[in-house]
Amino acid sequence: MLTLIISGIFFISVLGVAFILFRKIPVLVQLPQNGHHGIKKPQLIANIEKTLKAHHFHFFEKQMLLQKLLSKSRILILKAERWIDVALRGIRKKAQELDEKKK
Repeated sequence: MLTLIISGIFFISVLGVAFILFRKIPVLVQLPQNGHHGIKKPQLIANIEKTLKAHHFHFFEKQMLLQKLLSKSRILILKAERWIDVALRGIRKKAQELDEKKK
């Protein structure tokens, strides 16, 4: 019974997707093949995009700089965590010794 319900839901879903595709294929065919959407960009924006693409931003170099910065900060954080852990252990040890002396 459960298999029948699951297969029914699957069949209805496939029919729904097919119906949507059948309705949208004519619209998709009318879209331009070259990717242009027909809206012209203002000249200022086109010039800015052109200059940005010309400089390429040296993306790989920036990623390497970011990676080095993050790894150094990670090391510093780990060192700080280690120092805090040692300090907490010392405080707990002293607290236990004080509790033992009071008893």
